[in-house]
Amino acid sequence: MPLASILALASAAFCAVLGVAVLTKKPRSAIHWCFAGGMSALAAEAAFVALIRETSAPGKIIFWNRMTVAALGLLPASWLFFSLLFARAGDPGQWRKTGNILGSTAALSLIGAAFFWDQLVVGPPQIGPTGDVYVGLATAGKILHVLFVIMAVGILMNLERTFRASVGTIRWRIKFMLLGLGVLFVVRIYTSSQALLFSAVKLSLLQVNIYALAVACLLIARSFVRESIFNVTVYPSRTVLQNSVTLLLAGIYLLVVGVLAKIVTALGGDSAFPLKALIVLMALAGLTVVLLSERVHQRTKLFVSRNFKRPLHDFQKVWHAFTERTTSLMTDVDLCRATARLVSETFHVLSVTIWLIDENKERLLFAASTSLSESRAQKLAELGCTVTELQKAFSEQPSPVDIDDSQEGWVAALRRCNPDQFSEGGNRVCVPLLVGGHLLGLIMLGDRVSGMPFSVEDLDLLKCIGDQVAANLLNIQLSRKLLQAKEMEAFQTMSAFFVHDLKNTASTLSLMLQNLPTHFEDPSFRADALRAAGKSVERINALIGRLSVLRQKLELNLRESDLNEVVKVALAGLAGDPQTRLVTDLASLPRICIDPEQVQKVVTNLVLNAWEAVSSQGEGEVRVGTSGQNGWAVISVTDNGCGMSPEFVSRFLFRPFQTTKKKGMGIGMFHSKAIVEAHQGKIEVASEVGKGTTFKVLLPCQENQA
Repeated sequence: MPLASILALASAAFCAVLGVAVLTKKPRSAIHWCFAGGMSALAAEAAFVALIRETSAPGKIIFWNRMTVAALGLLPASWLFFSLLFARAGDPGQWRKTGNILGSTAALSLIGAAFFWDQLVVGPPQIGPTGDVYVGLATAGKILHVLFVIMAVGILMNLERTFRASVGTIRWRIKFMLLGLGVLFVVRIYTSSQALLFSAVKLSLLQVNIYALAVACLLIARSFVRESIFNVTVYPSRTVLQNSVTLLLAGIYLLVVGVLAKIVTALGGDSAFPLKALIVLMALAGLTVVLLSERVHQRTKLFVSRNFKRPLHDFQKVWHAFTERTTSLMTDVDLCRATARLVSETFHVLSVTIWLIDENKERLLFAASTSLSESRAQKLAELGCTVTELQKAFSEQPSPVDIDDSQEGWVAALRRCNPDQFSEGGNRVCVPLLVGGHLLGLIMLGDRVSGMPFSVEDLDLLKCIGDQVAANLLNIQLSRKLLQAKEMEAFQTMSAFFVHDLKNTASTLSLMLQNLPTHFEDPSFRADALRAAGKSVERINALIGRLSVLRQKLELNLRESDLNEVVKVALAGLAGDPQTRLVTDLASLPRICIDPEQVQKVVTNLVLNAWEAVSSQGEGEVRVGTSGQNGWAVISVTDNGCGMSPEFVSRFLFRPFQTTKKKGMGIGMFHSKAIVEAHQGKIEVASEVGKGTTFKVLLPCQENQA
């Protein structure tokens, strides 16, 4: 049997063994089944390639080529789902939904391959100028290859996203798995694109797939040696698509390879192409392994530092990176995840775990880690020491501590709940998160690349980072408490308004119900009772209407309108106080783009407020006017009423539930300001206690709006 056939059968067996090995691990999950299914499809395809090489009958060559193309259609679904699940936690319902979609895709591919069996490849087999055997690729086969290329690019993008988001021990565990699958699908994109370019399935290209599969199996098997490869979690960025190297390279590759393929064909082809492709593939894989090595990164950095007289750390760069990554984070967990990743990258430490102290100051809570899964961390947290011991120890020594050298009892407990992964990883270090003498948490570092000890410069920088993280944590906690206090204050204020109005309404209804049995036969009583019930309903509806403006989304229906007409309509709908004189002074204005109904609400609210302000003064005057002012159309409402204090105007006037009126709810001015600002306008207020108030509503004219 030729060596190429032996390699194909060996690769098929290797795939089958890896698939079975994964299924022996418990507990099994969707990711295990996806991996096993993908490896089974690859094993079947490799076996079909071996059968093609071992037969010379044209009919059998056509049959096994069709089986190979059909197996190709089953590959993307399982591997795409695997790439979405691998090293990632998520909503099981969402994964189940995605799995159903991909499963349906695989089923449709299988049904389509069976239904269009004669349209996958067409015969008879041909022999090219270089002796390469090939069969023509028919319509259904081309469609399957196009779908495969598209989904293979998606798989590589998911794998790239996972690798970028992983750090420390997690990256060390999954690196060879991602590299093996990357090699496999990069080569498969090449061979499928070649099949599409020449509309033929060449035996040499199938052999290249076998070479790639053999290399991928070796890399994947290497990753199996690293413990718990399927039990790690990373947090990929949602914006990675915008910076995806996979998408860019795939586009460039598919463009360039078409040109090169035409050149090779014009020159008569190359019989040694499969062997050259294997050599190039092995070289690229080896170079990638070297470039991804944390040890190479560290040694390069040390070489530059020693030979060019640079400090070990670029403090400005580190601090800029820390500030940029953490400034906008609003939760403890997000801050800790960003910090763990930054510390791992800066100090070349594979295991970084951050623990926070709970609100009751009783135990440690897991926050983030580059090496521990959440479930394992929760089990280890039970082995930790008491928070009281930690607080006392770090109050006396607020600096990073080497927990492998110290013999204190609380240090031994920290060692138990922060295990190291490598015996050559050097000593573990604990960095306290202290602010104002209070311990908020710990940063644990271990498994440093090459086991290098932490220098004084390292420890100083770690202490600075720990202090800054502690300050950020305190700010987040205080902001959360302040928000809770404000929410409670708003709830209590709103409840007070509700209780006051509803209590009066309930009292009226209660009194009516008490007298109802005695005076029910009295027609005048029934009429009064109906009026009282109607007024109670009106008050409740009015209360609901005033509160509804807080939850409704403000939407404007803008159109060109005469502002003076809008003001007139608003004033016409008001029933004024006979003791208050209403004076209007409307100047000629150009038409402006506004929502007339919303602006009418503003005018109505301002005039009603003015009437109530002057009603306590006996006879009063309210003046409503319009004018133009530096590109603004201005509505002014002036009264000579009681006025407002400067403190109330600056601090409370436009806040909801803040009012000086006995029956008010403090919502009208809040709503009016929202309407004006939605028009890109503004409200100006001038008021003096005992002398009156002037409100000016400034709305932009057409040229100002543009």
